[in-house]
Amino acid sequence: MNVKVEDVSTIKKKLSFEVGADLVDAEISKAYKKIAKTAKIKGFRQGKIPQKVLEQYYAPQMEQQVFSQLINESYFKALVDNKIAAISDPEIVENSPLEKGKPFTYEAEVEIRPEVEAKDYTGLTLQKEKFEADAKVVDDRLEEMRASRSEMEVTTRKKARSGDFVQIAFEGFVDGVPFEGGKSEDHLLELGSGTFIPGFEEQLEGIKREEEREVEVTFPEEYGNKDLAGKPAVFKVQLKEIKEKALPKLDDEFAKGFGMDTLPELKEQVEASHLTQEKNRIDGDLRERLMTALIERNPIEVPESMVGSQLEYMLGNLRNRMQSQGMSLEMLGMNEDSFKQMYRETAVKQVQGSLLLEAIARQEEIRVEGSEIDGKLQQIAEMSNAPIDEVKKYYAGADARKGLTAQILEEKTIEFLFGKSTVEEVEKEQLEGQGQDEDQDKE
Repeated sequence: MNVKVEDVSTIKKKLSFEVGADLVDAEISKAYKKIAKTAKIKGFRQGKIPQKVLEQYYAPQMEQQVFSQLINESYFKALVDNKIAAISDPEIVENSPLEKGKPFTYEAEVEIRPEVEAKDYTGLTLQKEKFEADAKVVDDRLEEMRASRSEMEVTTRKKARSGDFVQIAFEGFVDGVPFEGGKSEDHLLELGSGTFIPGFEEQLEGIKREEEREVEVTFPEEYGNKDLAGKPAVFKVQLKEIKEKALPKLDDEFAKGFGMDTLPELKEQVEASHLTQEKNRIDGDLRERLMTALIERNPIEVPESMVGSQLEYMLGNLRNRMQSQGMSLEMLGMNEDSFKQMYRETAVKQVQGSLLLEAIARQEEIRVEGSEIDGKLQQIAEMSNAPIDEVKKYYAGADARKGLTAQILEEKTIEFLFGKSTVEEVEKEQLEGQGQDEDQDKE
C-alpha cells in the first residue's frame, strides 16, 4: 500500500492511497464468501452458490463491504504510521472503482488540531468598566420581589386601564362567521401585556363592568392558524370583572418570606447579590476584551469539527438552563439550526481563544499543581452546597478530572496575561461609545 500525505491548510491534510491489486482481489473474494453464507438465489442451494453467479446479483453489496474494509484498514494504519492526530472523520473526496485485478485508489481529507504559536500576548492595554453603585437597582429589584409575591384583588374602580387584569367573555367572527377557538366564557387578560392579537388589548382600555364592546383587529400575517392569518376579525367582548395586583408592604414580615429577619437585612442581601453579579459581568467583559485582543494579534484558522463541538456544548448549556425555567428553545423562536447559525461566530472565537490560551500556557510553562485542584474542588463543594467527598468522587473520573484541570490552567493563564497587561478603569458610557464607533467602522 502506498500513501502520500499533503498539507491542504494549517488544519487539514490530504491522504492519497493506492491499495495493491492482490489485496483488492483478496477482499473481494472474502466479501463474496461472506455473502454466500446467507444469499438466496432460485435454483441454488444456500451456501453453494458460485461466485460468478453471486457477482450478477450481489455486486453492489460486495462493493459496499470491500470499500469500507479497504478504507478502514488503510486509513487508520496511515494515521498511525504518519503520526497524524485526526480530530474528524475522513472525507473521501475521490476514489476509483473496485475492480478485480486492479489497484484501488482514493483520496481522503481529514481535519487536524492546529499547531499554534502565540505571539504578542504581553503588554496589552485593556479597558475595564468602572463599577458604580446604583441604589435604584436595589430598589427596582425589591419591587420585582414584591411583584412576585403579589395577589390578585378585585378593584373598586369602574373602568379598566392598562396594567389591569380583566375577566372577559368573548367570541370572534371572520366575515360574520364564528371561527374555531375564538370563544371563551371566562378569560383572564392583562391589559398592556401584548399577549393577545395586536390592537385587542388597547381597545378594552376604559371598558366598564358588564359593558359589551366590539373590538376590530387583523390577525398577523405570520399567525399560527393559516386560515386566519392576515384576515380582519370582530370580537364581541363582555367585561365581567376588573382585578389588579395587590403588592405586599416592604417590611420585616415581607423580608421573612425571603429568609431574612428584617427588611434592612434583605436590602443588604439584595445589594450584595447585585454587587456580585455586576463584578462577574464586568470581569467577564474584561476577559472578552482580552480574548478579542489576543485573536486580533493571532488570527488562526480553526477546524470545523471543533467549531461544531463548541456549538453543541453551547446548545446543551442553553437547553439545560431553559429546561430548569420550564422553557424551550422554540419559545425563543429558535430551533437547533437557527441557534447554530446565530452563534457560529461566537463559537469560532471561543475555539480560537481556547487554542491560544493552551499555546500560551505551554510557551510560558504554566502548570496546575495538585493543591490547586484540591482548592478548586473545595470551592465547587461550597458553591454547590455539596459534600466534598461527593465532589471528589465525581471528579475522580479521567474525563472530569481532565476538564477540571484544563479549566484551572485556563484561569491561571488568563491571570498571567492580566498581570502582563495594563488595565485602565473607565466609565461605562465611554466603553459603550467605543462599541458604537467600532460598529460604524465595520459598516
